[in-house]
Amino acid sequence: MTPPRKSSARLALLTYNTAFPLVFLAMLPSITRRLLRRGNYQRKFGQRFGRYDEATRRRLAEAGWVWVHSISVGETLLALRLIRQMRELKPDLRVVLSATTSTGFALAEENASEWLEAIYNPIDAWLLARRALDTVRPARLIFIEAVWPNLLAQAAARGIPTALVARLSPRSEGRFRRFRFFTGPIFRLLDAISVQEPDDPARWESLGVDTGRVHVTGNIKFDQPARRDERAVQFRALLERLCVPPDAPVLLGGSTFPGEEGMLARIRMRLRETFPGLFLIIVPRHVERASEAAAEVTEAGLTFALRTAAAERETPPGCLLVNTTGELRAWYEVATVVFIGKSLSPVATGGQNPVEPVFAGKPVVFGPHMENFRAVVSRFLEAEAAIEAKDEAALEAAITGLLREPKRGEAMARRALGIVAAHEGATDRTARLVLGLQEVQH
Repeated sequence: MTPPRKSSARLALLTYNTAFPLVFLAMLPSITRRLLRRGNYQRKFGQRFGRYDEATRRRLAEAGWVWVHSISVGETLLALRLIRQMRELKPDLRVVLSATTSTGFALAEENASEWLEAIYNPIDAWLLARRALDTVRPARLIFIEAVWPNLLAQAAARGIPTALVARLSPRSEGRFRRFRFFTGPIFRLLDAISVQEPDDPARWESLGVDTGRVHVTGNIKFDQPARRDERAVQFRALLERLCVPPDAPVLLGGSTFPGEEGMLARIRMRLRETFPGLFLIIVPRHVERASEAAAEVTEAGLTFALRTAAAERETPPGCLLVNTTGELRAWYEVATVVFIGKSLSPVATGGQNPVEPVFAGKPVVFGPHMENFRAVVSRFLEAEAAIEAKDEAALEAAITGLLREPKRGEAMARRALGIVAAHEGATDRTARLVLGLQEVQH
């Protein structure tokens, strides 16, 4: 790390470490509630403080690990895709994959092997970050979508190459710009930043980052083959056990947030005369909200079955509530029309990934709040490859139109698939960048 980078970050880190304990204490009640709600928080709890059992320490004592730093399930899924490509490029690669949430850690641990070690992220306090780095001693440190300042600064001070696989939402961009005096020096500690869109380097430059470190590699989430998920066969069999006819139209709400489950249930109730066989599947973004989502569905007058308790029936319920994680892409396969969550919720905005159902060949409808996917959503709407509904009434009209005209939905999905094809190869380009194998032109 060159002296200017080090000196400019010193004041930012001093500010961060002064504020961090106060902010952490203020957030502690909500963090505690979240841990209790998600459960299984006691297991390996010490890793959050940089303390590891003897078996983990022995494994990590072998030098040369690449540390991939994730957060929750979404980031961990992306990290795993990137890691697989990194192993293609370097077959002897060994990876430490860390996560913050218990659900993210569970996903990482499911994929653990002799060359992949799953751990919890340490709390980003100076001493705890140092303790974790002393144990892991990574050859490289790769952040997925979010940077932890103390961990980054200490890695940079040790000469460890660092990279960020970035997703810059408008909300984050505004926040970073407002505190540019702090965020700019921190981001300048990174050796490389992988971004998704051609206009992203200019956005990062406006935040104080040297564009020489910013490389357009494309969006890893959009770089996937339009293939069928083999689990979809099992899910169709599950629907048959619920007495859902094979030809019944299916409305699926993916990654839903509060208020959206009730909205979809009310629409299903109103459409039952027009489309008597219409079946609703709801996949909440956070599985711990299953009981809350069930209450919304019940309040709308709709019966439901839980994914984990779906027994054979003689008459179908009105809705299947998926209270499991990691299955959404396969559930998209059984849908007729897909609604993207976090886009019409009264309490959350930003949207969820609209591309996964496109790869499943399904038409997509979302609300006006898709800020986190602004670039691809704009292209979808310009090409009439998706539908934006401003409210519940507009959502009902869009769903009705697509159910009445299946060919229109198929054409929408084909146009959307053509748009995301521009990101083909993004995973390989990103892997090469973060491994330092070659620079990517931008």
